Amino acid sequence: MNVTTLSGGRQRKTQQHAPWSGGRTTAREDHPTEGTSALQPQPQEKDSRPARLTVAPPAPVTAPRAPFVALVLVLVVTGVVGILVLNTKIAENAFTLDTLHNQQIKLDRDEQRLKSDIANQESPVNLAARATQLGLGKSTSSAFLLLPDGTKLEMPGPSGQK
Repeated sequence: MNVTTLSGGRQRKTQQHAPWSGGRTTAREDHPTEGTSALQPQPQEKDSRPARLTVAPPAPVTAPRAPFVALVLVLVVTGVVGILVLNTKIAENAFTLDTLHNQQIKLDRDEQRLKSDIANQESPVNLAARATQLGLGKSTSSAFLLLPDGTKLEMPGPSGQK
């Protein structure tokens, strides 16, 4: 025990704690030890009984609950907001996808219609009718063209119409 002198000549006794005790104290006597093992107490002259050893209960562990609760609440709220934002984006993308799908269907119909129009205009019947409108007619004779290398090319001749 330590003795501290106070004002007015009074003295106060303070108990010195071991650094590993964590502030727990018991009314204990110093017992002999060897390393970390306690030795059998030696009987004292005035008392023939061995000294009774007592174990101090462990200090209650109290973790601060407010920060933990706040952390859990922040995590839960963040998770809920994240899921809400994710669902909103998914719904927005679903509407965009539906719009694009409808646009694709319309474009596919237009492409099919244009291909059909081109095939119709390229048919021999329509080509002959359009050629007649432009003043062209069927060729009645063939013309031959002789090239300097001796090759002979057959070409359609002029039509008989004017």
